[in-house]
Amino acid sequence: MMLTQMESAYLSACNECAVACLQCATLCLKEDNPKAMVNCILLDLECADMCRHTGQAIARGDTHLREISNLCAQICKKCADECGMHPMDHCQHCAESCKRCAVACMSLTQ
Repeated sequence: MMLTQMESAYLSACNECAVACLQCATLCLKEDNPKAMVNCILLDLECADMCRHTGQAIARGDTHLREISNLCAQICKKCADECGMHPMDHCQHCAESCKRCAVACMSLTQ
């Protein structure tokens, strides 16, 4: 089974988001007050896991792809909202990645 161009683009969005979330979580831990970043870190980790899972589902052509991508979009939106509240570059980059991934995942549900 070969992925279509659109599926490849959605897979890339998921992978990019997972990386951005992991980088954000790591850099949040290095902030002066990482306790203030707990919600951001937790959502980053959850989002990275979900994006990796969604990417795998896309690659497999999973029969539950719509449901998986819908959940991924929801988590990405929450992560984007949380990261978007923080001024650090890594949080802002993560928020943008999450927004792009949410849009891609919502396209998969249609």
